[in-house]
Amino acid sequence: MSGSQQHPDTATKSAATAETGEAQPPSHPAWIERVFHVAKRGSTVGTEVRGGLVSFVAMAYIVILNPLIIGGFSPDQAAVDVAGGFLPNNQVAAVTALTAGVMTILFGFVANLPFGLAAGLGVNSFLAVSVVGEVTWPEAMGLVVINGIVITILSLTGLRTMIFESIPQQLKTAITVGIGLFIAFIGFVDSGLVRSTGFNSPPVQLGEGGSVHTWPVVMFVVSLIIIAVLMARKIKGALLIGIVASTIVAMILEAVLHLGSSVDNPGGWGLSVPQLPSSLFSLPDLSLVGNFDFGAFGRIGYLSSIMLIFTLFFTSFFDAMGTMTGLAKAGGLADEKGNFPRLKSAMVMEGVAVAAGGATSGSANTVFVDSAAGVGEGARTGLASVVTGALFLLAMFFSPLTTIVPAEVASAALVAVGSLMVSQIKDIDWSEYSAALPVFLTITVMPLTYSIANGIGVGFISWVLVRSISGKARHISPLLWIVSIGFAVYFARGPLQALIGG
Repeated sequence: MSGSQQHPDTATKSAATAETGEAQPPSHPAWIERVFHVAKRGSTVGTEVRGGLVSFVAMAYIVILNPLIIGGFSPDQAAVDVAGGFLPNNQVAAVTALTAGVMTILFGFVANLPFGLAAGLGVNSFLAVSVVGEVTWPEAMGLVVINGIVITILSLTGLRTMIFESIPQQLKTAITVGIGLFIAFIGFVDSGLVRSTGFNSPPVQLGEGGSVHTWPVVMFVVSLIIIAVLMARKIKGALLIGIVASTIVAMILEAVLHLGSSVDNPGGWGLSVPQLPSSLFSLPDLSLVGNFDFGAFGRIGYLSSIMLIFTLFFTSFFDAMGTMTGLAKAGGLADEKGNFPRLKSAMVMEGVAVAAGGATSGSANTVFVDSAAGVGEGARTGLASVVTGALFLLAMFFSPLTTIVPAEVASAALVAVGSLMVSQIKDIDWSEYSAALPVFLTITVMPLTYSIANGIGVGFISWVLVRSISGKARHISPLLWIVSIGFAVYFARGPLQALIGG
């Protein structure tokens, strides 16, 4: 982060490094500095390890949630494909942790950025809801592999970097602010503080009937207060301490009240109950690794398959680009144009992660917005990603331990980090409306549609239309026009698919 948004442990050091161009003398082994440039980025090994741990804690729920979305315990409790097949829950959990671990570690070494990678929630939901009704799970994962290969090729050729650099700085900042609102909204929803009303208007409400109605929601509020106070007092490791302390309080609350899971008790905890598991160790079942094929083209035809790949591509491509932009700016790693170190390497590795997720049947892996928690803790290098990835690999064998931290506590950390990212709205110039409206749409559409890609797409389209009609067309990059046209097709994909199918 820059200025007041930067983590208090590293703000002074990073500012000094940026102004003088001199790295601080390292107090750790030379090979760590040579590989990760920890001191050069104004960080320490302790800060990176702590940041990596916080990122894992914030992301670990994906090991539980991904199987609930694309997996199941039996055909009547799963997303069944067109041939009646399904992905067993325990196998999905194992490959989710495996792919996240391996790809996050590789990303840390190659891109040297503190971003965690895991199964993207947009793509896995799209696969479960829309794709497997037409193809089998192995065929769906084959489409994900193709999508990843296309993204990787575009990254290797530099086209993806060119697209990134064609985005105006105003929009890049808007993406960061929008992601901040988005992850805060995720935190509010996952905690139960904000819930659906079930009506068109208003679509959401505070708790149940406009009140904080359950002990887990109260625990979210308590956790947010604990984390906020620690951060306000500039306590070193505020997020990690806050998460651990809040989890202990939650465990005590559960031991006294026996709330259980929300599946069995409407007033219970969300994804995980804060209690010590009956067993700590479990052997992972990796049977799904390599269980993909390219039979979709024969089953539904080339045009329909290409349309599905196109949808997967836009979701993966721009979700990741937007997330990396926001995280880099939040960590003070981006320059005045929004570019950050090893940009091309990061984009290549993210494309590889998408393909790897399909190859392991865990769904496309992408840069996870929840790793903003680690960035908020002070992580600035790939060393934090290596720590996060190693913990994911351990989670394959100690998966019961990933259920200790309740979603309500992790959600509080997301809201706290979201508030830091939103503060960058001060860098946006609102005086020119032809720029102000696209920026506003980018920021608001992300949380309101629960999609980073949607926010970026609406922002791009409105930017080129409003700016060009206002007489500023010559200042718009041709690449931005091309991408905006692509987004227009993406938003019209439903009618287009119906037309092709007809």
